[in-house]
Amino acid sequence: MNTVVLITGASSGIGKACAGYLAGKGFTVYGTSRKETVGIQQTPAFRMLKMDVTDSSSVKKAIDHIIAEQGRLDVVINNAGMGIGGALELATPEEIKLQMDTNFMGMANVCSAALPYLRQAGGGKIINLSSLGGVMGIPFQGFYSASKFAIEGYSETLSLEVHPFRIKVVLVEPGDFNTGFTSNRVVSEKTSNSEVYGAQFSKTMKVIEKEETGGGNPLKIARLMHRIIRSKHPKFRYKTGNFIQTNFAGAKKFIPARTYQYLLRFFYNIK
Repeated sequence: MNTVVLITGASSGIGKACAGYLAGKGFTVYGTSRKETVGIQQTPAFRMLKMDVTDSSSVKKAIDHIIAEQGRLDVVINNAGMGIGGALELATPEEIKLQMDTNFMGMANVCSAALPYLRQAGGGKIINLSSLGGVMGIPFQGFYSASKFAIEGYSETLSLEVHPFRIKVVLVEPGDFNTGFTSNRVVSEKTSNSEVYGAQFSKTMKVIEKEETGGGNPLKIARLMHRIIRSKHPKFRYKTGNFIQTNFAGAKKFIPARTYQYLLRFFYNIK
């Protein structure tokens, strides 16, 4: 029986790369976008549905559509997300809500709607896209990191709760990949114009954007997703990206906190 896969945020970047790659491997793939999908190319053979992950009724409607067409759902890849750049002190309530609702609550909405069908299928996989920014705090990306740390905690708990139903929960923690994430980032005007944070924000964002635009090909993540889906016993956590980033993130548990903070300040040009 063919495996049915749902990938949120599949109109561009990592989600689009994963959807196209997995469809090319013979899976029945549904991608989602919060915008109208008319005109989005539906090749190679993956379908696009409209879904706003922050709206539980929109999530339910899209998943019900998949069940109506396929009668089952086997794999959910929670990829939809966005970033806001700015100082934590100056973040507006609206910016905080947008960041957390999209990255964290959106993921939770999809999991809650999909889980009954995964149980009905006799098991399945939920793959949640975290980030290396969910392992270590990134300066001027504070609420982005907070949303990813939240995904980490949620996923650890969910993996325990759904274990009796043969549902595997997997975390994927990408480093920097060259996608549209950089150009789509929302930038805090209050931070950019701040006499207190503005200059440092500009210096640090140059480092962040250089790393992002020089990042890896998202097809690397697509190949990892394929391996995870095919694995009977996937690991709970996968870091992926360039060697230095993934190993630095993994070394956090071994390096003294003061030293780790110093290295982060040095890397992000914070003086």
